[in-house]
Amino acid sequence: MAVSAVSGAASSQLTSSRNTIANNFDTFLSLLTTQLKNQNPLDPLDTNQFTSQMVQFTSVEQQLQTNEFLEALVLSNLSQNYTDAVGFVGKEITASGSTTQLANGSATWNYTIGQASSDVTVTVTDRNGNVVHTANTSVGSGEGQFTWDGFDSTGARMPDGTYTITIDARTDSGAYIPMATQMRGVVSAVDLSGNEPVLIVNGNRINLSAIQSVGIAS
Repeated sequence: MAVSAVSGAASSQLTSSRNTIANNFDTFLSLLTTQLKNQNPLDPLDTNQFTSQMVQFTSVEQQLQTNEFLEALVLSNLSQNYTDAVGFVGKEITASGSTTQLANGSATWNYTIGQASSDVTVTVTDRNGNVVHTANTSVGSGEGQFTWDGFDSTGARMPDGTYTITIDARTDSGAYIPMATQMRGVVSAVDLSGNEPVLIVNGNRINLSAIQSVGIAS
Protein backbone atom coordinates (compact mmCIF):
# COMPACT_ATOMS: atom_id res chain seq x y z
CA MET A 1 0.00 0.00 0.00
CA ALA A 2 2.92 2.32 0.70
CA VAL A 3 4.23 1.86 -2.81
CA SER A 4 0.80 2.67 -4.24
CA ALA A 5 0.69 5.77 -2.09
CA VAL A 6 4.01 6.91 -3.52
CA SER A 7 2.75 6.36 -7.07
CA GLY A 8 -0.41 8.30 -6.27
CA ALA A 9 1.59 11.17 -4.82
CA ALA A 10 3.80 11.24 -7.91
CA SER A 11 0.77 11.37 -10.21
CA SER A 12 -0.81 14.15 -8.15
CA GLN A 13 2.34 16.28 -8.20
CA LEU A 14 2.83 15.84 -11.94
CA THR A 15 -0.78 16.76 -12.64
CA SER A 16 -0.38 19.86 -10.49
CA SER A 17 2.73 20.90 -12.43
CA ARG A 18 0.97 20.46 -15.80
CA ASN A 19 -2.02 22.47 -14.59
CA THR A 20 0.32 25.25 -13.44
CA ILE A 21 1.95 25.43 -16.87
CA ALA A 22 -1.43 25.50 -18.61
CA ASN A 23 -2.77 28.22 -16.31
CA ASN A 24 0.35 30.34 -16.77
CA PHE A 25 0.11 29.97 -20.54
CA ASP A 26 -3.58 30.99 -20.57
CA THR A 27 -2.79 33.99 -18.38
CA PHE A 28 0.04 35.02 -20.68
CA LEU A 29 -2.17 34.79 -23.79
CA SER A 30 -4.89 36.80 -22.07
CA LEU A 31 -2.46 39.55 -21.11
CA LEU A 32 -0.88 39.53 -24.56
CA THR A 33 -4.26 39.78 -26.27
CA THR A 34 -5.32 42.63 -24.00
CA GLN A 35 -2.05 44.39 -24.65
CA LEU A 36 -2.49 44.11 -28.43
CA LYS A 37 -6.11 45.32 -28.28
CA ASN A 38 -5.29 48.36 -26.20
CA GLN A 39 -2.00 49.43 -27.71
CA ASN A 40 -1.63 52.95 -29.03
CA PRO A 41 -2.11 52.90 -32.85
CA LEU A 42 0.39 55.73 -33.09
CA ASP A 43 2.92 53.79 -31.01
CA PRO A 44 2.32 50.09 -31.63
CA LEU A 45 4.14 47.34 -29.76
CA ASP A 46 7.68 47.06 -30.98
CA THR A 47 8.23 43.82 -32.91
CA ASN A 48 11.47 43.09 -31.10
CA GLN A 49 9.79 43.62 -27.72
CA PHE A 50 6.92 41.34 -28.72
CA THR A 51 9.36 38.63 -29.85
CA SER A 52 11.36 39.01 -26.65
CA GLN A 53 8.26 38.44 -24.53
CA MET A 54 7.40 35.30 -26.49
CA VAL A 55 10.95 33.95 -26.12
CA GLN A 56 11.00 34.66 -22.39
CA PHE A 57 7.74 32.85 -21.79
CA THR A 58 8.79 29.91 -23.96
CA SER A 59 11.99 29.64 -21.97
CA VAL A 60 10.07 29.57 -18.67
CA GLU A 61 7.63 26.99 -20.02
CA GLN A 62 10.49 24.74 -21.17
CA GLN A 63 12.11 25.05 -17.74
CA LEU A 64 8.88 24.04 -16.05
CA GLN A 65 8.57 21.04 -18.32
CA THR A 66 12.19 20.07 -17.62
CA ASN A 67 11.55 20.30 -13.88
CA GLU A 68 8.46 18.14 -14.33
CA PHE A 69 10.48 15.51 -16.17
CA LEU A 70 13.19 15.49 -13.49
CA GLU A 71 10.52 15.28 -10.80
CA ALA A 72 9.04 12.25 -12.55
CA LEU A 73 12.46 10.55 -12.62
CA VAL A 74 13.06 11.22 -8.92
CA LEU A 75 9.65 9.94 -7.90
CA SER A 76 10.05 6.90 -10.13
CA ASN A 77 13.41 6.06 -8.53
CA LEU A 78 11.95 6.60 -5.05
CA SER A 79 9.07 4.27 -5.82
CA GLN A 80 11.51 1.66 -7.13
CA ASN A 81 13.62 1.96 -3.95
CA TYR A 82 10.51 1.37 -1.86
CA THR A 83 9.61 -1.68 -3.91
CA ASP A 84 13.15 -3.05 -3.59
CA ALA A 85 13.16 -2.43 0.18
CA VAL A 86 10.00 -4.50 0.69
CA GLY A 87 11.84 -7.40 -0.94
CA PHE A 88 14.26 -7.48 2.01
CA VAL A 89 11.57 -8.70 4.42
CA GLY A 90 12.44 -12.20 5.61
CA LYS A 91 16.03 -11.96 4.32
CA GLU A 92 19.14 -12.02 6.50
CA ILE A 93 21.22 -8.90 6.04
CA THR A 94 24.59 -7.60 7.15
CA ALA A 95 24.80 -3.86 7.78
CA SER A 96 27.25 -1.39 9.23
CA GLY A 97 26.55 -0.94 12.92
CA SER A 98 27.44 -2.20 16.38
CA THR A 99 24.03 -3.30 17.71
CA THR A 100 22.57 -6.75 17.18
CA GLN A 101 20.24 -9.27 18.80
CA LEU A 102 21.03 -11.98 21.34
CA ALA A 103 18.80 -14.90 20.39
CA ASN A 104 18.93 -18.50 21.63
CA GLY A 105 22.12 -17.79 23.55
CA SER A 106 24.12 -16.33 20.69
CA ALA A 107 24.90 -12.87 19.31
CA THR A 108 27.29 -12.33 16.41
CA TRP A 109 29.06 -9.25 15.09
CA ASN A 110 31.31 -8.98 12.04
CA TYR A 111 34.26 -6.61 11.97
CA THR A 112 36.94 -5.32 9.63
CA ILE A 113 40.37 -4.17 10.81
CA GLY A 114 43.33 -2.90 8.81
CA GLN A 115 46.07 -4.63 10.80
CA ALA A 116 46.49 -7.44 13.30
CA SER A 117 46.36 -6.68 17.01
CA SER A 118 47.21 -8.75 20.08
CA ASP A 119 45.69 -6.16 22.43
CA VAL A 120 41.93 -6.12 21.84
CA THR A 121 39.24 -5.41 24.42
CA VAL A 122 35.68 -6.35 23.53
CA THR A 123 32.85 -4.82 25.56
CA VAL A 124 29.19 -5.79 25.30
CA THR A 125 26.49 -3.52 26.75
CA ASP A 126 22.72 -3.94 27.06
CA ARG A 127 20.10 -1.52 25.74
CA ASN A 128 20.50 0.63 28.89
CA GLY A 129 24.26 0.99 28.42
CA ASN A 130 25.18 -1.42 31.24
CA VAL A 131 28.33 -3.47 30.65
CA VAL A 132 27.39 -7.16 30.69
CA HIS A 133 30.48 -8.77 29.19
CA THR A 134 34.13 -7.98 28.52
CA ALA A 135 36.79 -10.05 26.82
CA ASN A 136 40.46 -9.64 25.98
CA THR A 137 41.57 -11.24 22.75
CA SER A 138 43.69 -10.85 19.62
CA VAL A 139 42.60 -10.47 16.01
CA GLY A 140 44.18 -10.79 12.60
CA SER A 141 43.93 -8.17 9.88
CA GLY A 142 40.97 -8.16 7.51
CA GLU A 143 37.48 -9.45 8.20
CA GLY A 144 36.54 -11.39 11.31
CA GLN A 145 33.66 -12.34 13.57
CA PHE A 146 32.98 -12.14 17.29
CA THR A 147 30.32 -14.36 18.84
CA TRP A 148 29.02 -13.88 22.37
CA ASP A 149 27.43 -16.82 24.18
CA GLY A 150 25.05 -14.63 26.19
CA PHE A 151 26.69 -15.05 29.61
CA ASP A 152 27.64 -11.96 31.60
CA SER A 153 30.83 -11.45 33.60
CA THR A 154 29.41 -13.32 36.60
CA GLY A 155 28.41 -16.35 34.57
CA ALA A 156 24.70 -15.54 34.51
CA ARG A 157 22.79 -16.01 31.27
CA MET A 158 21.45 -12.74 29.89
CA PRO A 159 17.96 -12.53 28.41
CA ASP A 160 17.46 -12.35 24.66
CA GLY A 161 17.36 -8.80 23.38
CA THR A 162 19.40 -5.99 21.85
CA TYR A 163 23.08 -5.64 22.71
CA THR A 164 25.87 -3.37 21.50
CA ILE A 165 29.54 -4.16 21.03
CA THR A 166 32.59 -1.93 21.37
CA ILE A 167 35.97 -3.18 20.15
CA ASP A 168 39.12 -1.38 21.28
CA ALA A 169 42.15 -2.61 19.34
CA ARG A 170 45.68 -1.32 20.05
CA THR A 171 49.13 -1.63 18.52
CA ASP A 172 52.12 -2.82 20.55
CA SER A 173 52.87 0.84 21.29
CA GLY A 174 49.31 1.47 22.50
CA ALA A 175 48.03 3.38 19.46
CA TYR A 176 44.36 2.90 18.64
CA ILE A 177 43.53 0.85 15.53
CA PRO A 178 40.28 1.86 13.80
CA MET A 179 37.76 -0.94 13.27
CA ALA A 180 34.45 -1.13 11.45
CA THR A 181 31.72 -3.32 12.92
CA GLN A 182 28.71 -4.87 11.22
CA MET A 183 25.56 -6.41 12.59
CA ARG A 184 23.55 -9.28 11.16
CA GLY A 185 19.88 -10.19 11.42
CA VAL A 186 16.61 -10.96 9.66
CA VAL A 187 14.49 -8.10 8.31
CA SER A 188 11.05 -8.21 9.92
CA ALA A 189 9.53 -5.02 8.51
CA VAL A 190 10.23 -1.92 6.41
CA ASP A 191 9.42 1.69 7.34
CA LEU A 192 8.61 3.70 4.20
CA SER A 193 7.53 6.92 5.89
CA GLY A 194 10.81 8.82 5.34
CA ASN A 195 12.95 9.86 2.39
CA GLU A 196 14.91 6.61 2.63
CA PRO A 197 13.47 3.16 3.41
CA VAL A 198 14.40 1.91 6.88
CA LEU A 199 14.64 -1.81 7.57
CA ILE A 200 13.59 -3.15 10.97
CA VAL A 201 16.12 -5.79 12.05
CA ASN A 202 15.96 -7.30 15.52
CA GLY A 203 14.07 -4.21 16.64
CA ASN A 204 16.81 -1.93 15.27
CA ARG A 205 16.28 0.62 12.49
CA ILE A 206 18.77 0.18 9.63
CA ASN A 207 18.87 2.58 6.67
CA LEU A 208 18.72 0.84 3.32
CA SER A 209 22.00 2.51 2.32
CA ALA A 210 23.78 0.80 5.26
CA ILE A 211 23.11 -2.72 3.92
CA GLN A 212 26.31 -4.51 2.91
CA SER A 213 25.11 -8.01 2.07
CA VAL A 214 21.87 -9.98 1.78
CA GLY A 215 21.25 -13.70 2.08
CA ILE A 216 18.59 -16.30 2.74
CA ALA A 217 17.65 -16.50 6.41
CA SER A 218 18.76 -19.74 8.04
